[in-house]
Amino acid sequence: MFTLAQLAGFVAVAEELHFTRAAERLRMTQPPLSRQIQLLESELRVELLDRTTRSVRLTPAGRAFFHEARRILRQAHDAALAVRQVSAGEAGVVAVGFTAASAYSSLGRLLETARGVIPGADIVLREMVTRDQLAAIAEGALDLGMVRPAAIGPGLVSRPAAREALLAALPAGHRLAERDEDPHITDFDGQELLMYAPVEARYFHELLISIFRAAGIMPEFTQYLTQVHSILAMVNAGWGVALVPETAAQMRFPGVVFRPVGLTAPASAELDLVWRKNNDNPALHVLLEHL
Repeated sequence: MFTLAQLAGFVAVAEELHFTRAAERLRMTQPPLSRQIQLLESELRVELLDRTTRSVRLTPAGRAFFHEARRILRQAHDAALAVRQVSAGEAGVVAVGFTAASAYSSLGRLLETARGVIPGADIVLREMVTRDQLAAIAEGALDLGMVRPAAIGPGLVSRPAAREALLAALPAGHRLAERDEDPHITDFDGQELLMYAPVEARYFHELLISIFRAAGIMPEFTQYLTQVHSILAMVNAGWGVALVPETAAQMRFPGVVFRPVGLTAPASAELDLVWRKNNDNPALHVLLEHL
C-alpha cells in the first residue's frame, strides 16, 4: 500500500510539474523524490507522470489520481489535527447532567464557559435528578453532574457550584401573597404545602424538614413531587404553597406569586459539581479549570 509520504511527493510534483522545485518544497533532494514516485506508480500499476528531459506532465491516470491524493492528504491532516485537539482538551465530547432547577441558574454559566474554553467540544446535556446523575457519573455515562448536595460514592469528587435563597411560591390571592409584609416561615405552620418527594428529591425534602424543625412548625403536606416546575404548576392550580429556589421565579406561571421568606435559621439551596476522579477526558478537565 502506498504511503502518505509518497502521496505528498506526487502531489508536490503534480503541482510544480518540476522535480527540482518539488524536492525543494519538500526539503529533500531529487533522487529520493523520484524514487517515491516510482514506488507509488509500481504500487498502483500505472504511470502517473509523463517525464521527458525537458518537461513533466500528468498522464490521464495521474490527473485522476491527483484529486484523490489531495483529498486523502487533507483527511489525514484533519484527522491528526482532531486528535491533537482532543488530547489538548480543545475538542471532544463532554456529557453534562443537570437538574431541572439548575437549568435556570448555573447551567447557562457553564455553557457560556464551555463555549469560551473548549469551543471545539460537543456538550451533551441530560436532565436527571441528583440520584440518577450520581449513578451515571459512577458508570461513566456522564462526565460532569450539576447536583444537589448528597453523599457521593467512592471515586467521585465534588465541589460547590452555587448557592441561592429560598422563596415562597404562593397562589395568587392567597392571604400570604396579599399581605404588605413578606411572609415568615412560621406563617407556614398548618398551611397546605406542596412537598418534595423524600427519595427522588431527597435534598430538598431534608432541607425543608430541617427548616420546619428549626422554626418549630409543621405544614400539612398535600402532595409529594420531584421537580420544581411540577410544584409550581400545582401552586398555579391552587393546590398549596411551596418553598422553591429563587431562580424558580424565572419560570413564569400567571397564578403564582413569589415572595422572599424570613427563616428562623439561615438556610439556602446549594448546587454541586460532581465528576469521576479517574475520568481521563481532557475537555472535562479544561472545563473544570475555568468553572
